[in-house]
Amino acid sequence: MESTPAEKAGSRPPAAAAPASRPAAGAVTGVASLLRPVRAGNAFEETVERLLQAIRLGVVPYGGKLPPERELATRLGISRVTLREAIRSLQEAGYLDVRRGRYGGAFVVYRPQSPRKGDLRRAVTRMGEDDLEDALTFRMAVECGAARVLATTDLTPRQRETLTARLAAVNDAAPADYRRMDITFHLAIAELTGSPLLAAACADARLRVTDLLDAIPVLRPNIEHAAAQHAAIAAAILDGDPEAAERAVAEHLEGTAALLRGFLA
Repeated sequence: MESTPAEKAGSRPPAAAAPASRPAAGAVTGVASLLRPVRAGNAFEETVERLLQAIRLGVVPYGGKLPPERELATRLGISRVTLREAIRSLQEAGYLDVRRGRYGGAFVVYRPQSPRKGDLRRAVTRMGEDDLEDALTFRMAVECGAARVLATTDLTPRQRETLTARLAAVNDAAPADYRRMDITFHLAIAELTGSPLLAAACADARLRVTDLLDAIPVLRPNIEHAAAQHAAIAAAILDGDPEAAERAVAEHLEGTAALLRGFLA
């Protein structure tokens, strides 16, 4: 059976096998944060995990298509055989629809259900109250850190354009697509730092609270408040003010935490 160095115990995929690990400015979509090389030993399981993360965060949205098989296998540092097994498993689980032919590919058919009464409490029960507080603290640390780092960076015109475009996308999003575009804005900040580790940490932090956020309704006043906070975050980064960028992110995340606690009260 075909194999790659990432799937042989004690080895790592060669650097050339993952050209997407450091995202190009302007190409920020969250793909680089999530579809990065897997670790040795559990290639199939980690591939399923990475694909599920991209799907659940909406990086590849409902109706969207995963990257081509060759590109995806290269990004993950795995064999195409392992990739096909992972995609087949997610198809059987109802997350993907695999279509053949010229316009074929693996298409996402998963989308979160509309919030129902009790969903948030059930999500917190599964997670645990202590883990909830830990997840909120983790997110605060990594996202504030990413904004501070980016604000100290000498941004290129293309990086500035990317951040501005992500801000416009989330602020113009319809309620049904708001959370997905909110994720892309936050991941853009981390990815534009050029640190794959920081980008991955921010993606992980957001994933830990995704089920909780999906369990509460999208409220118009909250969207309007968040829009002002997003604008403040972007402005501080573009102005090269790390202290203001960190404060703006902290205020924004404190608001999200307060909303969650309010619905749990």
